[in-house]
Formats: sequence, structure tokens, C-alpha cells
Amino acid sequence: MANEKTFKAITWLLFSIICFDLMAVHIRYLSITYTPEELSFYRNTLGLIPSILLLYFTAELSLKLQDYKIKQWKLAFFRGFIVALAQLLFYTAISKLDLATVATLGQTGPIFIAILAIVLYKEYVGVWRWAAIFIGFLGTVLVIKPGSDIFNWNSILPIGASFCYALSIVTLRSFKKEISNSILYLYSATAAALGAGLYASLSITFTPIQNYSDAILLLSMSFCGGFGVVCLMIAYRAAESSAIAPFNYFGIVSAFVLGWVVFGEFPLDTLFPGVLFIVTAGLVIIWREKLNKN
Repeated sequence: MANEKTFKAITWLLFSIICFDLMAVHIRYLSITYTPEELSFYRNTLGLIPSILLLYFTAELSLKLQDYKIKQWKLAFFRGFIVALAQLLFYTAISKLDLATVATLGQTGPIFIAILAIVLYKEYVGVWRWAAIFIGFLGTVLVIKPGSDIFNWNSILPIGASFCYALSIVTLRSFKKEISNSILYLYSATAAALGAGLYASLSITFTPIQNYSDAILLLSMSFCGGFGVVCLMIAYRAAESSAIAPFNYFGIVSAFVLGWVVFGEFPLDTLFPGVLFIVTAGLVIIWREKLNKN
């Protein structure tokens, strides 16, 4: 039974990765016409639809506002604004870097989660996790290659996005267990939409949607992102995170293949050997979390 639950969770996780990869392809194509700020705004605004559908399927959809009230609403909205910032950084990175490079640098998340757990929750970190943090940092340096002729400041963008996503994940510990994932997602999605609108209004003038094809692609992009989040939540709710987290690295492979097939990208020289260090660091952190739980 446990193995069956784990298999289903892994399947949901892989679905989420595919959704996020398809969203990235949409962003790369649409970024020719629209800015990352605009794409983030459309994604988060239209992305409210999946959050409402999730409430419906979990039987938590209600017309009474008091049914959605939580005491930690400030923290919930803070997470949403952080997610909006992460998406803005992530979308900008996709428009300027190879998909596989963005996916690889995005896998620094477990490293940031470990560091934030130390800073925010005074979590004890032993020699193995410290070693993993150092290895992950070394791998990141090898990928972005600061000081070299091929260094690009845009490489910092997916790392910043990864930090923001990690912050949104770590702060979930502060919420009471009785608050459902659906309610938290609604708060996060609403705040992200507001944050994206604020970021966009402060930085750009909106480009009118050019045609019906673009409108369909914007809707499709938003649904891919929204349902990717839903699939991810279902996956991590169905099984232990340590059992399925290693499969997140499938995203590097899938992003590499999509970037190669769709956009002709083949950034092997950029990724190796740094990607091996980043993956190793993440797996060590996951392994130590599993041991600690046991």
C-alpha cells in the first residue's frame, strides 16, 4: 500500500514537472512580444482558476468569506508576494538563458531550504548537510562561471528565484496543520496575482494582446503553471517528501530535451561538471532528511 502511494505521488510529481516545462516553453515563445512582468501578471491572474478548481474538488469551495479566514493571513499573503517575485525572476531568466541552465540553477532550492531552516528555525545541521551546502555552492559557481568571459549576470536570476521559492516552502512550517493546502494555495495565488500586478504597474506599460493565438497561449501558459502547482501539492501530500524529492531532478533532463528539440539549445559546456555537484548536494540533503525522520 505504501509503495502504491509512493508510485502515485511520483506520477503526480512528474506531471507537475511536465506542466512547468510546458509553461517554460510558452514563456520563451511569448517573451518575444511580452515582457516577463506582463507574463507573470497574466500567469498569476489566470492562475487563480486552478486554485478555485482545487477548492471545488476538495469540497472546500464556499460563498462565505469566514470559511477562508486564517489567523496567519499576513504570512500567507507574504508567501504569495514572495512567489510573485520568484516567478518574475524565473520568467526573466527563461527569456534570456537556455532552459536547461535555468532548470539546473533552479535545483539549488534544497540548498537554500537547508540554509533558511538554520536561520529561521534554528535547525541543527550536521557535517553532512554543511558539506552538501558547500558542494552545491561549488556546483553553482561552476555553472555560472563568475569572472570568465562567458559569465552572464542573467545567471543570477534563477538562483534568486530558487531562493524565493525556498523561502515560500520553508515558511509553510509556521502554519497550523489544520489549515488545508487548498486554502493556503488560494491565499498564495491571490497574493501572487496582486504582487505581480504591482510589480508590473511599477515597471512597464502593458502591451495589448496581439491576437487570439497569443490569448490562447497566455491562457495555456497560466493553466500549465497553475495545474503544475496543484500536481506538486498532491504529490507531496500523498507521500514522504524524502521518497519523491529525488525525482525533481528529472526536470533537468526534460528541460534539456525540450530546449534541444524546440529551441536548438545544447548547453553541455555550461552545465558540466557543475550540474553534477548541484544534484549531489540535493541528494545528500534529501538523504539526511530521511535519516532524521527515521
